Amino acid sequence: MPRTSAGLLLYRLRPGGPEVLLGHMGGPFWARRDDGGWSIPKGEHGPDEDPLSVARREFEEELGSPPPAGQPAPLGELRVTSGKVLAVWAAEGDLDATAARSNTFALEWPPRSGRLQEFPEIDRAAWFGLEEARSKLVAGQVPFLDRLRDQLARRRG
Repeated sequence: MPRTSAGLLLYRLRPGGPEVLLGHMGGPFWARRDDGGWSIPKGEHGPDEDPLSVARREFEEELGSPPPAGQPAPLGELRVTSGKVLAVWAAEGDLDATAARSNTFALEWPPRSGRLQEFPEIDRAAWFGLEEARSKLVAGQVPFLDRLRDQLARRRG
């Protein structure tokens, strides 16, 4: 049974096209990486948890703000490069990315030092147009941008 994760991709419509809210992954492994170092707010869940509830919870934990009210639209599932199966929903909304405050995780750092340090799961958040987001996102999540684009195009009719 593969590990599973669920996430919520927040988007807003702008005159130049849709923008998505991404979080830059925290911790020393991602500190100097910009392109390919951003993620959809998400988290792992067990087989008995509702994936959409997990996506909403993780959004709030990683960004420090509740997700928008309403029913998000499913963008489906993908097996990402880590081997996890990631389910993502899209929700329209807006928030101040500069106010994002994430929960933390403990990591032995430097390696084999015996010292545990706390790092934010998301060290910053930002809005990106879909094309720029393609280069910012970790590769395995990029297809969700295409799914969002297609869904928004169908809505416009």
